[in-house]
Amino acid sequence: MARKHPNIVIFAIDSIRRDHMSCYGYPRLTTPHLDQIARKGTLIENAFSAYIPTTPAYSSILTGRDVFSTRMVSLGPKGPLDKKQPTLPEVLRKAGYISTCVGFDGGFYRGFDQYLTFEGWPSWEDRPARKAENLNAVAVPALEKMSKSAKPFLLFLRHMDPHAPYLPPPPYDRMFYSKDPCDKRVNTMKPVFAFKPFGDFHSSWMPPGCTDKDYVIAQYDGEVAYMDACIQRIITRIEELGLVDNTLIVVTGDHGETLYDHEVFFDHHGLYEPTLVVPLYYCWPGKIPAGVRSKAYTLHEDLLPTVLEICDLKKYAKGVKFDGVSTVPYFTESVGSLTPEIAAGSPRSEFYISECTWMRKQGWRTPHWKFWQALEPDFHHKPPIELYNLVEDPTESNNLAEKRPEIVRFMRDRMNAWIKKRCKETKKPNPILEYKIGMNKYIGSIASAKKLQAR
Repeated sequence: MARKHPNIVIFAIDSIRRDHMSCYGYPRLTTPHLDQIARKGTLIENAFSAYIPTTPAYSSILTGRDVFSTRMVSLGPKGPLDKKQPTLPEVLRKAGYISTCVGFDGGFYRGFDQYLTFEGWPSWEDRPARKAENLNAVAVPALEKMSKSAKPFLLFLRHMDPHAPYLPPPPYDRMFYSKDPCDKRVNTMKPVFAFKPFGDFHSSWMPPGCTDKDYVIAQYDGEVAYMDACIQRIITRIEELGLVDNTLIVVTGDHGETLYDHEVFFDHHGLYEPTLVVPLYYCWPGKIPAGVRSKAYTLHEDLLPTVLEICDLKKYAKGVKFDGVSTVPYFTESVGSLTPEIAAGSPRSEFYISECTWMRKQGWRTPHWKFWQALEPDFHHKPPIELYNLVEDPTESNNLAEKRPEIVRFMRDRMNAWIKKRCKETKKPNPILEYKIGMNKYIGSIASAKKLQAR
């Protein structure tokens, strides 16, 4: 008997750099299986993780609220989500859904019926890392079990493969690199190991004597390709179970990754574009337009309202407040076309951005300009104010803060007006001001980093 409502499978990929996915134009074929999903559905060209790092990003994904509402601004927030704020699985439970979350415990993201974890933090001595296979080992049985129920289900998967350490198994470790990573004629890794806050961490999972940054980047790409192959295992099982026609698949990421850009090495802090942009696409054959690439600007808080509209579940969220809006109106209406089309319109064009990882920063982004200011000294020794012309300088190489003070004032005023508005609406202060980080942060080994990311 067909379920009344569709199943929902969300692939939420940690530290996925959108421009290293082949469906977004990367020349290396890193995501052939995810590319297939994208071609069968609607791909969003301008999806952003506005609130860095992981915790605020997933909080917005699972509540449809911005960082001023969730108060989850830091990697280690001051408390769990407000009990008055329902999460996605709690909303879906009203519609009869059962749910499983893989990759988190219930500490922050309550509401799932089942929480499953897997090992995703190996060191160099533990290689190869089989993160996605470890995830599949618990996710596939959960999928099979839920498929036997008469109830629709939500399966939320947090993939950790693109998150450091990058240690993909063969053949992915050499898929995009054939040279000697310790060639002494190359010396691009010296500044990586010289950066004291992260030097020990990087040394604990990179080859001893590594000299070539391109090797590490190739390992990142290998992780993405390996994960892509393992994701196909889940897609295959969905097909075998006869669930394709009644399952919405969503692919996104909590944030991107900065590899060798801006001297922020192999991590995801900073507010540069490689960290802020994320993939996003929706696939449900016959229900969502196929072959579409939408130009709509969207944030994490838009995902939940979008899923509810796609699945005709909005009535179960009656009375629930969302800061995000559904992006369904910005999909094209022509269903089934394999010719890429550009959907007109966007729910927003400018938005607030923030970071509270190893430093606190907040700013404002428009399609033309991006501005942010530091709330304390940056341990990468970046300037306190940065301003970039995204049209003329998409790589954010030329800081115009001193040359264009009038644009800085304009952007700061836009940001402050929005902050004032949100503080008035929430009746609470700006959450980022509740923290003080300083410059004495130090990650240490894999074991230390694992504890930081445990939630």
